[in-house]
Amino acid sequence: MLLKTFGWSFGVTAAGLAAAAFFWGWEAFALVAILSVLEISLSFDNAVVNAGVLKKMNAFWQKIFLTIGILIAVFGMRLVFPVVIVAISAQVGPVEAVRVALENPDRYEQLVTDAHPAIAAFGGMFLLMIFLDFIFDEREHKWIGWLERPLSRLGKVDGLSVCIALIVLLVTATTLATAAHQHGGAHADKSATVLLSGVAGLVTYLIVGGLSSHFENKLEEEEEREHEAEEEAKKAGKQPSAVGLAGKAAFFMFLYLEVLDASFSFDGVIGAFAITNHIFWMALGLGIGAMYVRSLTVYLVRQGTLDDYVYLEHGAHYAIGALAVILLITIKYQINEVITGLIGVVLIATSFWSSLRRNRTIEANGGDGSGGEESEQSEVTARV
Repeated sequence: MLLKTFGWSFGVTAAGLAAAAFFWGWEAFALVAILSVLEISLSFDNAVVNAGVLKKMNAFWQKIFLTIGILIAVFGMRLVFPVVIVAISAQVGPVEAVRVALENPDRYEQLVTDAHPAIAAFGGMFLLMIFLDFIFDEREHKWIGWLERPLSRLGKVDGLSVCIALIVLLVTATTLATAAHQHGGAHADKSATVLLSGVAGLVTYLIVGGLSSHFENKLEEEEEREHEAEEEAKKAGKQPSAVGLAGKAAFFMFLYLEVLDASFSFDGVIGAFAITNHIFWMALGLGIGAMYVRSLTVYLVRQGTLDDYVYLEHGAHYAIGALAVILLITIKYQINEVITGLIGVVLIATSFWSSLRRNRTIEANGGDGSGGEESEQSEVTARV
């Protein structure tokens, strides 16, 4: 069962890591592996959401999602999107960006380095909004209780996430402007670029979130209409047209899932720029991770077990928050790529371990998790 579900992912992992080691050496091997783990961890909650929607779809639309959807996810968002980001930031054509990456890696690295303030500001704001919206939301389970409880109460203030993100952006841009003044204007252009790119990242997040909400509402409307049609058909003694009704609902499910995939792809792709600027290492690592996310989705549909690890979502979002801060810091200061990647891995591993501890405590208490979760929160709080 496990091999059948994850077989393609295992094969792609072996081929991708072997290619990285063969063409670029062991540093590439390590960073591709870190990017893969990062993508899986950041998109774990995406797999859970995907599974919840995918199980409602018929076999045809499930196949569409797992074939056409994977092409969009792996080749569109993980391979094409990073090239587009560099092309826009460096003000060169996408074809030119790929040609330079293939023929003149030093020139491509310089283009990426020059574009890094814009990429980091855009990505930092996008990721920061994801983290803030999560941490300000009221949730049933709290991993770090002393921090999450008061912040969830503050989250009732409308627009608080946007306000905090804009304040962070203004502080970052002002810091660069001050540095430019002190160092004879060396950073003069960066402050304006950072401000504009940061606002673009914030707007992009709001647009993607709005589209996701729109498709979710459409999905709910279609499911409600389907239910009403079935009830009317039963009253009239007729058999409802299940294929047509399921098809309409499934179409909106598919659109909704693709928008969700795009939004979750943003954090993986943008976060990858905090780890490496190498376009092919990025594509390999994120592509491997995307394959596992799809396999996890199928596994969740068939087994429905991984959602028991309730703190994994928290760990993933804390990793997103850490990456957001790191991206904004790297606008001015250099941070080792391996350290950046390991921060996310450690957070995810800790949240997974906490989830296991919670589940064991619940089992020891005979299935009553009321006291076990508070105990686990105290342990995590002490460690953090």
